[in-house]
Amino acid sequence: MEKQVDFIKIERSDRKRKTAGRFITYVLLTFWAVVVLFPFYWMLLTSVKSYSAYNSEYIPRLFTLSPTLENYVEAFTAVPLARYFINTVIFTVVTTALMLVVTTLAAFAFARLEFRGKNLAFTLFLSLMMIPNELVIITNFVTITNMDLRNSFAGLILPSVTSVFYIYLLKENFEQVPDQLYYAAKVDGTSDLKYLLKVMVPICKPTLVTITILKVIECWNSYVWPRLITDDESYFLVSNGIQEIRENGFGRENIPAMMAAVVVISVPLIILFLVFRRKIMEGVARGGTKG
Repeated sequence: MEKQVDFIKIERSDRKRKTAGRFITYVLLTFWAVVVLFPFYWMLLTSVKSYSAYNSEYIPRLFTLSPTLENYVEAFTAVPLARYFINTVIFTVVTTALMLVVTTLAAFAFARLEFRGKNLAFTLFLSLMMIPNELVIITNFVTITNMDLRNSFAGLILPSVTSVFYIYLLKENFEQVPDQLYYAAKVDGTSDLKYLLKVMVPICKPTLVTITILKVIECWNSYVWPRLITDDESYFLVSNGIQEIRENGFGRENIPAMMAAVVVISVPLIILFLVFRRKIMEGVARGGTKG
């Protein structure tokens, strides 16, 4: 009887420790969520304040009793923000599509095909990740300029159609597919391209979805290269449009209108991440797991 009582006490003590641990975890997670989300809240709050109300606040307020949408109207009328959106969509879609083709074929070649010097070639290929991005940008700029592709979608897109990291991530995922499937397909007379499309791509779909989403985010946020290679407003992207808005649109002091433009630009990426966040985590986890 005493042993049973002691067991019950121990069980209650364990429950209390687990409850206390979960409580502390939730408190810390809540605190971290507030820290992370507060800049987005402040951006949204500022975007619905009028210019006069914002400038009259000597002490910033965490709420407003008179929200307005005039800043959003100005975001689309003071500068060609809609054109920047269209340019960004074209750049993102075409670049991501070409990158998927190049990355998938390269990863399949390194993962499944046998050719002389494959390991050396892949090692040298990975060594490209050690080259500073600034050097790559300078080389690309000289090449694109010599090809007379400045101020064009081709000049924007071509340097971004491949990625060493994405090829490596997809190669690791391809290598997890059993070799027996490949040998069986070859016995049946299946070509390498058909095997890739019918077997490898469906199995590794989560990683491909992850790569696609990450590339879309990368293209949407691209700033340095588009700013460097284009000085024609007709080819500005949304990220570069923000600088144009700040300099020639609203003026440096109209912060609420600037925040409205940033909200409009950020919403597509936020929605994309919220919809596909599980796929992103699953794809990264699978790409980094062997066996």
